[in-house]
Amino acid sequence: MAPAVTRLVCQFPNCNRVFKNKSGLTQHTHAKHGTPQIQNLNRTAPLAGPGFIPPQSRSPTPAGVIDENIYDDPAGDQGFVPEEGTWVDMGCLLRTFHPHLTGLKCDANGAFIDQDAPPPPHTDAPPTDWTPYDNRVEFETVECLFTRNQMSARQIDTLLNLWAATLIKHNDAPPFANHRDMYATIDATPLGDTPWKSFTLCYNGAKPEQDVPPWMNGQYDVWYRDPLEMTRGILANCDFDGGIEYSPYHDYTTEDKQYWKNFMSGDWAWKQADVIAQNEENHGSTFVPLIIGSDKTVVSVATGQTEYHPLYLSIGNIHNSVRRAHRNGVVLIGFLAIPKSDYPEQILLSGVSAELVCPGNRKDLDGAQPCLHRRKAHTKLLVEQLTYKQAWEQYGIIADLVDIHELLSLDILHQIIKGTFKDHLVDWVGEYLLITHGTRHAAEIMDDIDRRIAAVAPFAGLRRFPDGRGFRQWTGDDSKALMKVYLAAIEGHVPQDVVRTFSAFLEFCYTVRREALTEDDLVKLQDALDRFHQYREIFKTTSVVSTFSLPCQHSLCHYILLIRLFGAPNGLCSSITESKHIKAVKEPWCRSSRFNALGQMLLTNQCLDKLAAARVDFEARGMLRGSCLSNALGVLQRRQNIPADDDLEPDDDAEANMAQEGHHGRLRIHEPQNQSVEVDAGEIIDGLTVESHVELALTPWKLTLFNSAAASFHAPSDLSGTGGMRREHIRATPSWRTGEPRHDCIFINMGVDFNSPMNGLAVARVLCFFSFNYRTSYYPCAIVHWYSYVHEERDPDTGMYVVMPTTTGDDVPDVSIIHIDCIFRAAHLIPVYGPDFIPKISPHDSYDMFNSYYVNRYADHHAFEIA
Repeated sequence: MAPAVTRLVCQFPNCNRVFKNKSGLTQHTHAKHGTPQIQNLNRTAPLAGPGFIPPQSRSPTPAGVIDENIYDDPAGDQGFVPEEGTWVDMGCLLRTFHPHLTGLKCDANGAFIDQDAPPPPHTDAPPTDWTPYDNRVEFETVECLFTRNQMSARQIDTLLNLWAATLIKHNDAPPFANHRDMYATIDATPLGDTPWKSFTLCYNGAKPEQDVPPWMNGQYDVWYRDPLEMTRGILANCDFDGGIEYSPYHDYTTEDKQYWKNFMSGDWAWKQADVIAQNEENHGSTFVPLIIGSDKTVVSVATGQTEYHPLYLSIGNIHNSVRRAHRNGVVLIGFLAIPKSDYPEQILLSGVSAELVCPGNRKDLDGAQPCLHRRKAHTKLLVEQLTYKQAWEQYGIIADLVDIHELLSLDILHQIIKGTFKDHLVDWVGEYLLITHGTRHAAEIMDDIDRRIAAVAPFAGLRRFPDGRGFRQWTGDDSKALMKVYLAAIEGHVPQDVVRTFSAFLEFCYTVRREALTEDDLVKLQDALDRFHQYREIFKTTSVVSTFSLPCQHSLCHYILLIRLFGAPNGLCSSITESKHIKAVKEPWCRSSRFNALGQMLLTNQCLDKLAAARVDFEARGMLRGSCLSNALGVLQRRQNIPADDDLEPDDDAEANMAQEGHHGRLRIHEPQNQSVEVDAGEIIDGLTVESHVELALTPWKLTLFNSAAASFHAPSDLSGTGGMRREHIRATPSWRTGEPRHDCIFINMGVDFNSPMNGLAVARVLCFFSFNYRTSYYPCAIVHWYSYVHEERDPDTGMYVVMPTTTGDDVPDVSIIHIDCIFRAAHLIPVYGPDFIPKISPHDSYDMFNSYYVNRYADHHAFEIA
């Protein structure tokens, strides 16, 4: 009798996928429905198997297995159990959807249809219809020249002429005659065609008799696109399938703790749905919140600082990861006409007074009184009882904007990173040194801090500061990069309370930038904020500042409430619009003639939107599978009845088999769940060059050396794909970029039984990657130098673990050979500099010149979680 076959059905609404096992269901739920990463995972190493080479007994020994059901509920846990039929089991979460605004399927007229009915075809066009392009080559040529390379009209003509010259002998021609022909084809693209409109406005109120401000006499053009049409375009985007929600929801852990991630998981969306649902005719509909953002950007700094104020639109339904990935989840809908001003951007957009952003005492924003919040009833009462002038001067309220305060979202970039860190704390350190040590000695200390920053070892994604933190113009990326290394650089030169101020602030900052937060995280946020307020007092007692009544720092008090309302802040941060500036403003401006550039920029954006919409349409119809060349070869083979060559595009399994058979171009090895390592082949050497710790044959064999390995792991809070996977290289090379050697440090998975402060993770430095074959087994390995923990707890001042290189009894470095599957990811170490001044040190020598090192938990957000 055949064994019974288990079938597991996805419980997510409108998803009917069926799976053979729980692992498949878990992976599907995580990829398609945003199953979150569990913090404090059981990061045990994969089963070592026959290829494992155990280290010497004096070194920690990797062991253990990865739990394939890592997102499943632990057996026997007792926690939140909602009412039957009102929740969906998401593996590690229980999700409750809004009972009335449920996002039911309907026809074009809003009439509900059979909920089991399949979705209608995306388009009636056949999969061979490339309109207005003749074929795939035409479309991809346009995309390559206009979108990717941004070629000028003259360069396009030159390329097409060269192309035509090669085809004349074949009596053929390139896809387009010239740039005008190509532009006309783009204009004929029927998708993504939302036209630009404009209107003119001017001030018509009372003017002073003398010194009339220029803006009162000026006229301003406002360009915009229909927000409703742009919203429909986002909702119709097939690329967002699996990354969009149609109903507000609440997530709970099994411990009955609420869990905030995407915008629709926040309390604000749920409460708005309650209001909408008061009308029963709205039951079953979808609530689509609009997220509007604007952020000033400057082009041509050297020739007059031309300012633009683009206006962007997104919807709250799409996942934060989609919005951050810029997959057309944020669209340009207008350019605002705003005279030049020095107001902070959020103050400018909200239309409130800079000194009256909070109903508390503006001279003591963080005093003893509780943190107050704007309330609609309170604002409405003020508007009714006061004149417009009184409302503005006394409370900072524009009477026509009653609810604006509730709708202002968090702004991590300007409030925390640029505001509190760069504009306040970093500057305060300089002021403290100047007040305490005088001009000359303070300058010497600042120079040493710069040398410490410049000496930090390289790390994937870490910006280099060869001259320290002294550069002319700060950007958001500069501030983010400096945050990763600044704390260790100042330790030893400033008092303990200053170090602890930075430590508490960084903990707050990195926690708030997580992709998802629980109620426990909000408790940690409040604790970090309390410690920040406690330790920053040293800047007041040393006369660096006279008051902490600073709006940027005061805004930190509102984060916990706004997280509950709008979900994780990283999905609403203005860094999203800052990045959007590049494609929407800066690059179109560079394409323009600089004369009346805005009109040209609008046309460029419209063309880009048309091409993006066309790509989504062609992909939905399966017309862009494979490469253009493989598609053309397939057509040719079918016409000539030639059997397909399976070797043209080997699949992943074939590639893996090639690696096991000894092909040396690209090597892919064992890939456990959420963690993989692949290696680029180096040179082949002969001979018994390294002592192994297993019984091997006494005959010579070949070793293959590798200069790097690539680790993949789940890190959704960092820059990553929409699925949250991130890939980084680990280097072990005798010459990095034709220069000095580079040997990175790593986290090694030792298993839960290993006594480690970091849940089974050990720290080591990679000296070499190599592989060999022994009998019938293949061994990918690494030679590592072990590091040991100095203390079982984090350093109380910096909040980081301290490690040191280990040696044997005769001061020989403690070196072992490990299987490469034990590597979890790269680690970044920063020297414990202490109070002494250091000479100029090359970053590549950093790991060789100090006795102890901080395990840098601020290298990225994933490191913050595990270290």
